[in-house]
Amino acid sequence: MELHILEHSLKVASIEKEGIQICTHGLIKLAFLASKTRCKFFSLTETPEDYTIIVDEEGFKELPESEHISVADATWLALNVVSGGGNASNSQPIGVTKIAKSVIAPLADHNISVFMLSTYQTDFILVRERDLPMVMHTLSSEFTLLRVINGETVAAHNLGVTNGFVKPKLVPRPIIHPLSSPSNMFCVTSLDPDTLPSVATLLMDVMFYSGGLKDTGASGEDSSHIRFFSFSLIEGYISLVMDEQTTQRFPNNVLFTSASGELWKMVRIGGQPLGFDECGIVAQISEPLATADIPAYYISTFKFDHALVPEENIQSVIGALRTESTAQ
Repeated sequence: MELHILEHSLKVASIEKEGIQICTHGLIKLAFLASKTRCKFFSLTETPEDYTIIVDEEGFKELPESEHISVADATWLALNVVSGGGNASNSQPIGVTKIAKSVIAPLADHNISVFMLSTYQTDFILVRERDLPMVMHTLSSEFTLLRVINGETVAAHNLGVTNGFVKPKLVPRPIIHPLSSPSNMFCVTSLDPDTLPSVATLLMDVMFYSGGLKDTGASGEDSSHIRFFSFSLIEGYISLVMDEQTTQRFPNNVLFTSASGELWKMVRIGGQPLGFDECGIVAQISEPLATADIPAYYISTFKFDHALVPEENIQSVIGALRTESTAQ
């Protein structure tokens, strides 16, 4: 398999809920008027705590300076596993569990922190730019390493680091962070970019103004129902993650759906903000899922991590993960 190192230099940032108003102009431009910018990689995820943005350096210029924006102290690069040839965005999705043992676990074993973004199309593994030599050293035996430069995929040159790496000591990875599962059911979907203008007003309302469900009722009173919405526009491909109620606001035949109409349940990881330095969090979750052959999407945000698993698997997933959390 091939591991593509994409050319985007990425920033990861948090926008406080109370500061979103001053950022909406730039965010709307990045999401709906991308042709007016030079941005090629943009993702916005709303959680109950904040908005997380992952954006390339050109896109970051569209945002104002503000005390409400916190930026992670690193430049990040996106890695993408491609089975067979072809470009990252039109390859078949692999799922984070399919790369758990080949990518996520080896990086954790070498103390390399990752930030995950699963989309409808594929999975992006974000690593700090300064960790790239170690990443390439760790994964070169399993993958053909390729870099994307000016849109062209070329062989990744050795970065001149060939020795000095200590063989990692493999240790168990018990889950150490609290887990919770909101009551919402989620859809992972997409839409044709040509139809984006027709639903732009609705999407803006969902992203910035609705503040959650407009209909109260049973789910509105459910304390375990959370606000979560993710929009990504990466190299021209749109990905959306939203709860089932939000999808019902869209016109018929706009959103892509799988033949099974699959719904996903969420596992939220973390009691306190996780930070960016701890290694192995994604591996702690994805390895047991890979062992059980359960597909999953995984979305890291500035404060917490989120795994999406098929609705019918949620109880066995929670059980398996809680067993891992008690194992020493």
